[in-house]
Amino acid sequence: MITRFLRLPALLAVTSLVAATLLGADAPLTIAVIPKGTTHEYWKSINAGAVKAQRELAAKGIAVNIIWKGPLKEDDREQQIQVVENFISQHVSGIVLAPLDNKALVAPVEEAAGGKIPVVIVDSGLQTKLFASYVATDNTEGGRIAARELGKMLGGKGNVIMLRYAVGSASTEERETGFLEVMAKDFPAIKLISTDQHAGATRDSAKTVSENLLNKFGPQVNGIFAANESAAAGMLLALRDAGLAGKVKFVAFDSGETLNDGLQKGEVQGMVVQNPVRMGYLGVLTVVAAIRGEKFEAHIDTGVGFVTKANFDSPEMADMVHPPLDKYLK
Repeated sequence: MITRFLRLPALLAVTSLVAATLLGADAPLTIAVIPKGTTHEYWKSINAGAVKAQRELAAKGIAVNIIWKGPLKEDDREQQIQVVENFISQHVSGIVLAPLDNKALVAPVEEAAGGKIPVVIVDSGLQTKLFASYVATDNTEGGRIAARELGKMLGGKGNVIMLRYAVGSASTEERETGFLEVMAKDFPAIKLISTDQHAGATRDSAKTVSENLLNKFGPQVNGIFAANESAAAGMLLALRDAGLAGKVKFVAFDSGETLNDGLQKGEVQGMVVQNPVRMGYLGVLTVVAAIRGEKFEAHIDTGVGFVTKANFDSPEMADMVHPPLDKYLK
């Protein structure tokens, strides 16, 4: 199953007269692509999408230099702010940014806008309107899908844990909201025994939090939802150590090598999957359109799907569960 959503009809056009004057029509554009972190496969997939866009633009005679730089860990707000500010001072042509905090990155993004540097926000929202476009998954709907699927797996009853990701991460907070919304509305007989724990920025921190949860609730838990790749991978490792993998219904948000392996082994029953390759690809195409004064959409929904062992190898899921990293990142 894969769900696609209509893109918003509003089209915007931005003319960058300063860039055209200073750079000339044929000068290469420099695009900074700034992820929340640089270690998870998810962010590498966004990088692959950015390179894909670069190659397609080059084939059309539009020279683009991609600079990929972000914090190592997804909880380093100060480092991500510094990265954005450094690119502003370098007067890059445009920025594609996945803000790791929906408030902390407002000031630098508004600074970029003031400096006539278009910014396209990807993956996760930001509490300002001073960016060119937002390219992301409908994260709230993704959380709803996770709740519907887990609720059906449990037959509408049982005890469920929801493992959050991090405070201030708009994308995962939207997933968590969507999950809780559907659980309350459609599955009143399911008891949510823990919904307030955050996995933190790494798989290791997620595993520690998950171990504590399983030590407390292991004998009574029937189902688990984890809100992103690192949180889900840490939870899966903790389930294995506790001897509960495959015994507890487990739905993850995002895929990855560890989670894909768990799905094949029956330890993960389903994954809500995004298309980060498409996200990075459209992020770069959109910011280039903004720089060149072309039309682009103010909000682009990159789609969300639900993968199980049954449809894991289907063509429509290929880029989501097997992102072509080797093709673009060599």
